[in-house]
Amino acid sequence: MSEKVLSGKVAIVTGGSRGIGAATARRLARLGADVAITYVAQAEKAKAVLDDLRAEAVRAEAFQADQADRAEATAMVDAVAQVFGRIDILVNSAGVFRPGELSGDERDAQAAVNLTGLADTTYQALRYLGDGGRVISLSSGLATRAGTPGVADYAATKAAVGAYTRAWANDVAPRRITVNVIECGLVDTDMAVPADSELGRVFVQMIPLRRYASADEIGAAVAFLAGPDADYITGTTLRVDGGALA
Repeated sequence: MSEKVLSGKVAIVTGGSRGIGAATARRLARLGADVAITYVAQAEKAKAVLDDLRAEAVRAEAFQADQADRAEATAMVDAVAQVFGRIDILVNSAGVFRPGELSGDERDAQAAVNLTGLADTTYQALRYLGDGGRVISLSSGLATRAGTPGVADYAATKAAVGAYTRAWANDVAPRRITVNVIECGLVDTDMAVPADSELGRVFVQMIPLRRYASADEIGAAVAFLAGPDADYITGTTLRVDGGALA
């Protein structure tokens, strides 16, 4: 997609100040969408992303909101609708990865972002999305196969996002809103094991394409699902993992 196929649309990208969220926000802006990004603490990184988005001649704003806090998550959606006048696309990109043996509080904190916070944000956004809207959530291949130890709690949150996606797709189909999830493999961001580390080199050998994905490649998949060519795709999981689960 090279033309401005998302012109006139308003997108929310949670966790849009860094990594996959930032790359996705830039991709949507290049396609003409006005973009609202969220961040928790890194205001300077959010500002840098806004500069990139505005360079595409679209409207862009950043909203500070912790997805783990229900009041903040829902208020953010309300604020975006008020500032932009509409919401057409929600990209659930915010997430945390806490491996290992977790305490009960740590499990709750991870689930509050990855699962219940995502649900709170989505339910609120669905109040505003018009016919033909889009909900796209970022997940992990660990939702399908836990190929490494110590990821049970994280994998469970991501698997539940897939279940939400399929159920929501049925719920909102009469409004022509599509709901899909992208299961990412290893992506070259600051949340991943570095590709040039000893462990990273081991992981790469487990990927048929023998490399990590770039954040922009994930953003491209989001943009496809957000665009007009994906009108008939809903309730599905798109894997962008270099063949890791093939």
